Amino acid sequence: MEHVNLALGAMRFGSQVDKRAAFDLLDRFVDGGGTLIDTANCYAFWSDPDGAGGHSEKVIGEWLAKRPGLRDRVRLSTKAGAQPVGGGEWPANREGLSASAIKTAAEDSLRRLRTDHVELFWTHMEDRSVSPEETGHALALLVESGTAGRLGASNHPLWRVERAREIARANGWPGYTALQLRHSYLSPRPWAKVPDQTHRFGWVTDEILDYVAVHPEVALWAYTPLLNGSYTRDDRPLSEAYDHPGTSRRLAVLTDVAAELGVTRNQVVLAWLAGGVPPLTPIVGVSNAAQLDEALAGVALTLPGELRARLDAVA
Repeated sequence: MEHVNLALGAMRFGSQVDKRAAFDLLDRFVDGGGTLIDTANCYAFWSDPDGAGGHSEKVIGEWLAKRPGLRDRVRLSTKAGAQPVGGGEWPANREGLSASAIKTAAEDSLRRLRTDHVELFWTHMEDRSVSPEETGHALALLVESGTAGRLGASNHPLWRVERAREIARANGWPGYTALQLRHSYLSPRPWAKVPDQTHRFGWVTDEILDYVAVHPEVALWAYTPLLNGSYTRDDRPLSEAYDHPGTSRRLAVLTDVAAELGVTRNQVVLAWLAGGVPPLTPIVGVSNAAQLDEALAGVALTLPGELRARLDAVA
């Protein structure tokens, strides 16, 4: 079966999505050709009375343990750096990216995931209290030991990613080869605050797209591609940050293209992301089978050139 360019976002597994439902969704995802499962060690600390994460990784680990032989068919992606530790308020109390924090986070993630490696290990948020050399060396040790196959940076400013990559090159270390940021067909007004986005540098920009196009060894993963259901659900209206003429124009074209193809607006958005230049890997979180089936069909959809051009032309 051909693998699909979709990462299953497991952020809510073990919290809003209970274990039984998560197991069913993971099974359905793999049966549908999915291989990429994205989580983080901090998911979902905000839902836990004690403010601790690890729920998602634990559910995935239990799922794998009950399905011998399946581990070779999936690629696990997890993150470190944002897990709360000790007292205080987040994000001031997050674990950060020191050498000891990275080592401990990786060991704890592997224990919860019940595996000896992950295919992709991300730094979830930057940590300017630690030198990039210290963080880079600690990450390189994960790859060299076989704990991580590749390294990625999530919610980092591009200049710090490039600095880290240069430090890795200079020292002969493995460096970042993936970026994870928020992206969708619609964009908020410049400088507008988006209520569910707390990461200052968590957005795909034109500069990011140009960087990835020039550096094809760097993969780009896009989170929140469906804007939490706002494309298709009346009970999930767009935030005020998206209230500008470009949104109306883009939604009109998106609606027309979806109608011409006989698909949903969500599916057009996913096809636009997954099949673009450069191609992105959408990360989609789901809570039921219908949502998952819609997402799988979306990334499998190939947009005709004329329709993609129409989508791209609207600003």
